Amino acid sequence: MRKLLRTTMVAAALTAAFIATASAQTVRIAKQFGISYLPLTVMEERRLLEEHGKKLGLDIKTEWVRFTSGTPMNEAILSGNLDIASGGVGPLLTAWGRTKANVGIKGIAAINAMPLYLNTINPNVKTIADFTDKDRIALPAVKVSIQAVTLQMAAEKVFGPGQHFKLEPLTVSLGHPDGMSQMLTGKSEISGHFTSAPFQYQELEDKRVRKVLDSYDVLGGPHTFNSVWATTKFYNENRKVVQAFVAALEDAMAQIKKDPAGVAALWVKAENSKLPVADAEKIIRAPENEWTLTPKKIMPYADYMARVGMIPTKPTSWKDVYFDDIHKLPGS
Repeated sequence: MRKLLRTTMVAAALTAAFIATASAQTVRIAKQFGISYLPLTVMEERRLLEEHGKKLGLDIKTEWVRFTSGTPMNEAILSGNLDIASGGVGPLLTAWGRTKANVGIKGIAAINAMPLYLNTINPNVKTIADFTDKDRIALPAVKVSIQAVTLQMAAEKVFGPGQHFKLEPLTVSLGHPDGMSQMLTGKSEISGHFTSAPFQYQELEDKRVRKVLDSYDVLGGPHTFNSVWATTKFYNENRKVVQAFVAALEDAMAQIKKDPAGVAALWVKAENSKLPVADAEKIIRAPENEWTLTPKKIMPYADYMARVGMIPTKPTSWKDVYFDDIHKLPGS
């Protein structure tokens, strides 16, 4: 009887474990390269979505994947191979505009407000007007990345109305690590790199490199760099998951603010980065880099993209672009 009881108890335990595993919901989340995705790295490494999911009675399992730009993420999310994407304002607005009438992609929250630098190794380039046909500018994705859109907006200011695509023939799609590597060799056709942290700061440590453009100057102040987004179908069917995700994101940002040194060490180890921890901490602490859920200056990007036909319609407010969980925030 004791043997039978032990066998029954083991079977019951295995059955319970199987049921728990089977009932766990897998959430597929994508991020890109760079310290700008720090809140997501903290979420992944410290299993914050799983933790906040449990508080809401959810058993969440996460799968994290990596992309080099927002465009392939949008393809993955539309094909059903991804649940939550992350990237710049450009890809988010593009996805929002193109899916407004069907799957309805919207932002869940911002991740940060950070400047983007266009750096060059060409000593003859002092402003974007100095780039010639011999130059090539690397950025994450031509036409649609936030760097590409910002460059178009800057070109329009410098060269005049209708000249927003003037520098587009010079742009090349490259992931941040490759863009930095090719520019710094000095032997590549890549003489400029429109990038983000930490790459932009690392490049400027090289005496040959100078900053040509700062996106904060183009937008007139701090703006959202990265956001996270999902389809309306995922949002409607997984409201508690999204609630847990936003709570986990807030938690990650609180940890970043409370312990920048510890988070810097965590990021360097998780990313297998060659960046010294002290340098990573310096970037995290920099006043120009803000870790916030609040979308900033979304509308200037939306106004431009609608005006030049990159999105079919202009949102009336930033709230049209993001789900209502963060509508209470002072976005713009």
